[in-house]
Parts: sequence; structure tokens; C-alpha cells
Amino acid sequence: MAAPAPKGRGRTDQNQPVISCRGVVKKFDGRTVLDGIDLDVMPGETMVIMGGSGCGKSTLLRLLIGAIRPDDGQILLFGRDIAKLSESELNDVRKKFGILFQSGALFNSMTLAENVALPLHEHTPLPAELIDIEVTIKLELVGLRQHADKFPAQISGGMKKRAGLARALALDPRLLFYDEPSAGLDPVTSAQIDQLIIDLSKKLGVTSVVVTHEMDSAFTIADRMAMLDKGRMLRADSRDWFDRLRKTPIEETANWPEDHRLIRQFLRGDAEGPITERRSLSEFHEELLGPATAPVAVPSVLPTRGH
Repeated sequence: MAAPAPKGRGRTDQNQPVISCRGVVKKFDGRTVLDGIDLDVMPGETMVIMGGSGCGKSTLLRLLIGAIRPDDGQILLFGRDIAKLSESELNDVRKKFGILFQSGALFNSMTLAENVALPLHEHTPLPAELIDIEVTIKLELVGLRQHADKFPAQISGGMKKRAGLARALALDPRLLFYDEPSAGLDPVTSAQIDQLIIDLSKKLGVTSVVVTHEMDSAFTIADRMAMLDKGRMLRADSRDWFDRLRKTPIEETANWPEDHRLIRQFLRGDAEGPITERRSLSEFHEELLGPATAPVAVPSVLPTRGH
């Protein structure tokens, strides 16, 4: 299946990627969590990063925001290799992007307006009067202007997500990261968050990277999609490419590569396929007891002291 050219809703420059990853490797305690990840995110588009639990998508997000550094490879944000930047240089780059955390991550002791104002107080020389105006604008963008004086404990989960998004927009970022924006929300509220992501892309030309395993949301908001599996990048392509894969009848997939069949199963949520086939009894035993090893020859009399 040929990949059509991606069409970002708010794209202004198709030539230079906002994010460029090449050969990114990340290991924890000797275990490879990401293995040679290549990915480009172009200006104005919404890139959805998806995959099952433990696939490495949250680790990739942490790398992209500079929370951790890769063990190998290159991550360029706005043309700068963030793995080589000092902490102060990295903080300058961070001012160009915003993050919507899964829980909203609001400060409970602050009103919504105070939460949104915090980045402006910390990182700009604006006087209080102008900050108040900026806060009102950002809260209006997410439909919360009339709730500015409420505390997080007084609003719903969906409103907390929108307030978190208003705070992420406080410094007028060129790039937004979303960590599971639909998690824990009812279908109607989830649809509202999806529409908000689309509207912001259209109105502000913001580039968006969305980490999710919610397929209804992914196909609603994405311009392009990338799927990870066990630390590998299986495919990064247009939404249409993934949609065609998802809709292909099972009888036409017999000769497909395993990666394509795996992606199709994930997109459809099928109970049978290569994902479930590899979850064999032997793998279950390995998870419980560790990988099986060949017998090791030992002397008939063991030393009484360890080495």
C-alpha cells in the first residue's frame, strides 16, 4: 500500500521537521526499551504514536521532551540535538513546547486561572495586567473562561484536561505533546477533547504529538500515525494508510508480512492474531520465572563459600 503525502491541518512549512529522530536507542538496566527509532514530525501536523502496553511509547515521549536522554541516536527538536544540550539550553527549547499530562497535573491549591498564569509568571516579564488577559484568552480557547476562579477539586476530569491544555498553551508553543488525552474520560468528553485538539491545530497551526492507545480518538485527530511494538517502529505513515489496513478483510491478509498483520490486529482490537499468538504458555512461564537456561555443569562438591 503506497503512502499518500501527509496533509497537516495547520502546516506552514513542509520542508523542515519540527521533530526528527534517527536511530534512537534507550535501555534500562541493560534491557532495550527502544531500538533504533526513526521518526519525523512535520510542522502543523498531528502525529499519533500508538502501541500496546509496554511497547515504549511513553519512553519515547519522555525522550522527546528531554526528561531522559537516549543511549544512542539523535533527537532534533527545532533543529537542535536535545541530547547534547545543557540543562539551561534544554530549558530554552522547552519554552517552545507545551505538555498535556495524562492527569492534567494541575496544582490543587491554585485556581484554574492561577494554574494557567504560572508559566507566564515564571518565564516572561509580562506585567500582571497582561498576564490576566493572556489567561483569559487561553481559558476561552478551551471553553473554561467562566470557571477561572474554580479549584481543580471543583471541576470534572474532562475540565481538568482542558485546564491542563490551557496551561500548556500559556507560552504560545509551536509544539504540543499529549499523553493519553482521552484516558479515563467518557465517550462524549473524549470526543470533545479530540475536537479541541483539531481546532487548536486549525486555529493556531500548532504541531501536535499525541501518545494514545484509544483507536477511535487516534483516527479522529491524526494526520499521520506511528506504531511501536516491543521497542521497534513498525510503521509511520498516513492515517489513510492505517485506515486501509484496518478495513482490509481477513481473507486478504494471509500473505501479508507479520508486521502488517500485527498492526491490523491492534487497530481492530481482534482477539486473534499475531499479538495473541506470541503470548504463548512458554512466554507466560518466562514472565513468572525468568527465561529458561541450559543446564550448567557443576562439580559434585560445591565450595562452601560464595565467590
